[in-house]
Amino acid sequence: MTTKHAVAQFETSHNVARMQASSTLAAMQAAEALRGEGKNVVDFGAGEPDFDTPDNIKRAAADAMRAGKTKYTSTGGTRELQQSIIDFYSSTFGATYERNEVMASSGGKQAIFNAVVTLINPGDEVLMAKPYWVTFPAIADFCEANAVYVETAGTDFVLTAEQVAAAITDKTRLLIINSPNNPTGRVVPPAEMRKIVEVCASRGVYVLTDECYLFFAYPPAEPFTSASLPSELRKFVCVAGSFSKTYAMTGWRIGYTIADPEWTKAMVKLQSHSATHPTSFVQYACAKALQDVEKTLDAVNDMTGEYERRKNWLIPALNEIRGFKCAMPEGAFYAFVDARELCGSAPYKCSADIADHLLRESHIVVTDGAGFGAEGYIRISYATSMTQIQEGIQRIKRFAQRHF
Repeated sequence: MTTKHAVAQFETSHNVARMQASSTLAAMQAAEALRGEGKNVVDFGAGEPDFDTPDNIKRAAADAMRAGKTKYTSTGGTRELQQSIIDFYSSTFGATYERNEVMASSGGKQAIFNAVVTLINPGDEVLMAKPYWVTFPAIADFCEANAVYVETAGTDFVLTAEQVAAAITDKTRLLIINSPNNPTGRVVPPAEMRKIVEVCASRGVYVLTDECYLFFAYPPAEPFTSASLPSELRKFVCVAGSFSKTYAMTGWRIGYTIADPEWTKAMVKLQSHSATHPTSFVQYACAKALQDVEKTLDAVNDMTGEYERRKNWLIPALNEIRGFKCAMPEGAFYAFVDARELCGSAPYKCSADIADHLLRESHIVVTDGAGFGAEGYIRISYATSMTQIQEGIQRIKRFAQRHF
């Protein structure tokens, strides 16, 4: 007897279908494909440090594995890691927290996802500065919320309290801020950040601050965390932190949140049904890294100094190339390049065409600004060697000369 089966036709869920694929990961895949073809690639697409994880952190992870720290931990993280985060923020920023306000996550991205999903309902409005990190609107879409973009081009890509106040409506539930910013490299001044949170708190709007580039702020800018705001404002704030960028640990997948106890409780509940908890021995390594503050921050400062050196060479070099303009970034490790002079004339209808031609003609990987909500721009990561940066600039010069 023959049994008939229905024809399988997979249909993506509504929530996931609403999301856009990550343009930054697409750039990484493009670079990998070219390397697979044996091409000499200059990769300006990578959003990760080109440095190795500091040795003291690697040794701590190895020690933890040898000591058998390979079992389940509490969903919100080990007691040691939570306390290390608390002590680190106390000694570095003068901020005081309790363990029920801190939880660990599998990377900063999961920290942000946890924070948004536990707060937002369908139909809520989520404010975010434009340009934005590509994942912010994707998570809002997943929640069936409405992403509302605050245009910052008029303030040189720096979000202001005045802009936020004008954008808030009765449906606004959350503002997401990323400073130092990906993709622009701009930094919201501490006084302005406080004003922004004050505006939001006065209207009952929560604030999620993505601080994964916290320590990559170049003088005269300084590292600033919203975790150091007064307690009456912190009730409305969730700080999403990450070890990935600051400590060159992108593949380790470890992040954390600092938030009101009730918000944290909801995030722990959500994570208990997803990742359960971050990798056990990685948590122990991160705890040791934060306990050894001087050695760890020395490694971070060395990385920051090298990024600053690259930035100071790269930006003037870019501005000498016809068709490319770029302001000096104040943080992170990205140059957000205005290429609108090239757009609108054959063969470039948009910045995606520029990124595609750079890839195919010059074997340079950049990220199209449209993915960040900024058509006509491209993002260049200088988290690569000075040799690669200089080679990339020479290729971009030859590329521009062919098209002017």
